[in-house]
Amino acid sequence: MITTLGRRAGGAGRPASAAEPAAPEPRERRRPGLLRGLRAPWWLWLARGVLALVTGVIVLTLVTIGQVWWVGGQDHRPRSDALIVLGASQYDGRPSAVFAARLDHAAELYRAGVAPLVITVGGRIPGDPYSEAGVGASYLVKQGVPASKILALPEGRDTLQSLVAAAGEMNTRSLRSAVVVTDRWHSLRSVAMARDLGLTASSSPTHTGPSNRGWATQGRYIVREAIGYRWYQLFHRATPSGAGTPAI
Repeated sequence: MITTLGRRAGGAGRPASAAEPAAPEPRERRRPGLLRGLRAPWWLWLARGVLALVTGVIVLTLVTIGQVWWVGGQDHRPRSDALIVLGASQYDGRPSAVFAARLDHAAELYRAGVAPLVITVGGRIPGDPYSEAGVGASYLVKQGVPASKILALPEGRDTLQSLVAAAGEMNTRSLRSAVVVTDRWHSLRSVAMARDLGLTASSSPTHTGPSNRGWATQGRYIVREAIGYRWYQLFHRATPSGAGTPAI
């Protein structure tokens, strides 16, 4: 009798060797990394934000520099209504080296039949009897372009103002397409402006002139134009300096 009761009592209980089920691990212990990140001090969050911002600016700058370089290496010269030669400095009626390189390339494009009209743009500084547009037109005539095929617009002290004048005149003449003639590194920004003004614009840059001499000079121009392009994208205004590509 005692033996039977003992067996029943033993059978009713759990085997001594059976392990108890483990209790669920506290949530704090299962995700320590996440909680430590959430509990980081404010200055660490600030540092992370500054680091992310700086990283974003660096990446955007490198991408823009790549865009300036890539577009500057392209030469698109579709049959168009006009060539727009962006102005640069002139000295007593003579184009600077930068300006002359642009004008020489425009004369080449005209002779190749890219467009039947060449538009020169650029105003004058106070007290100067010569405008960039007028000097450019005179230079093109000497290069064999007929005066009747040149339209000088002596307006604008920067790229945007000059393109506004050119786009306005083209609109009155029902002209829509244009090839912008400028320096390689100036192409991205100037074509973006021309397209925003309603023109079907392409770029055929000159590969001669001071902006193409040496890696240091080219690097300086590329970085400058990258900044100018992003400035224009943000504010749709010319850069504070009000210049396109500086004359040398």
